[in-house]
Amino acid sequence: MEQVSDIALCDQIKKRIQKEGAISFRDYMEECLYNAQLGYYTSGTNPIGWNGDFYTSPTLTPAFGATIAKQLEEMWHYLGKTAFTIVEYGAGTGALCQSILDALKTNGPMYDVLRYYIIEKSPLMRQLEKEHLAEKVTWCDSIDQIPEINGCILSNELVDNFAVHRVVMKEELKEVFVGYEDGFNEELRPANTALKNYFSELGVELPYNFHTEVNLESLTWISEIAAVLNRGYLMTIDYGYSNPYQLYRRHGTLMCYHEHTVNDCPYHHIGQQDITSHVNFFALSHWGAKAGLKTCGLTNQCQFLMSLNFRAALMNSLSSEEDVIATVQKINRISRILLMEMGDKYKVLIQEKGMKGEKLSGLSMVLPGA
Repeated sequence: MEQVSDIALCDQIKKRIQKEGAISFRDYMEECLYNAQLGYYTSGTNPIGWNGDFYTSPTLTPAFGATIAKQLEEMWHYLGKTAFTIVEYGAGTGALCQSILDALKTNGPMYDVLRYYIIEKSPLMRQLEKEHLAEKVTWCDSIDQIPEINGCILSNELVDNFAVHRVVMKEELKEVFVGYEDGFNEELRPANTALKNYFSELGVELPYNFHTEVNLESLTWISEIAAVLNRGYLMTIDYGYSNPYQLYRRHGTLMCYHEHTVNDCPYHHIGQQDITSHVNFFALSHWGAKAGLKTCGLTNQCQFLMSLNFRAALMNSLSSEEDVIATVQKINRISRILLMEMGDKYKVLIQEKGMKGEKLSGLSMVLPGA
């Protein structure tokens, strides 16, 4: 049985289409995820955890954040051990922020000069974060509200939730629009100049009948970051590809998550399921470079964590009161999820500005061509 908000949001989108005509899939996805009252991320329901639709790495173990903290300490060292700003986009439950701060407390000189800002779009997530994050943390609506940034801007599973345009190559590039007639339906229209220029700029020629997504919002996002970052790094952690245009990805990468199951139908559970697409790290690196961000490297989550001695952080995070068998089982279970199940699918892209190209420990093994 559909939930009330599911029906209500469906009705809102249907009325908009009946009034305006078919809307781009990008606008449809934006409504599903971020409608002011009924969107998936704005309706007041926590999507993360056992009672939600998915897990994130920071909620599985504080060792994930502690490992990232180790990389942040190295960045602070390269910045001259002066005032250091961390900006986290979309902090979710606040688990990553909490584990990073807890780990950095052991480094008194760094912690004393540390500032931590969270940019949070979801009112519910901001409320959850404020319930257990107090020390060092300031909340902002946008990055341009933050004073001069020397440090690291980071995100974990953020960019995959930006609303995307869906396109397909026919006799020319076409964009997917969403109409309504006895249910939602899709129609193809000639792609606009911005979408055509996206592929032209990347030097990509799509084969006939190739479907893919275009995340124009991520280009705006990375340009804004490059404009305000004075010196330091941008760390983007998400699932995605360095090359999303290989033939076996010809059906695109759009996915939906509902109650810990995956489906490929964005017209079900409207406002009640997550809609995502894999991140194009090639595009992020390209447009970041155009905006002034140099790519330090791209690696997968497994290599990143292992290069920073994740297993040691995991051991330290476990209670000493647990018996040896329980401890070993927990280590193996978390390691399997973060290093194997998510380890190759998730990537870590680090870009820098105003630095001297110092080698970062987390990038000891970069992906080919990165």
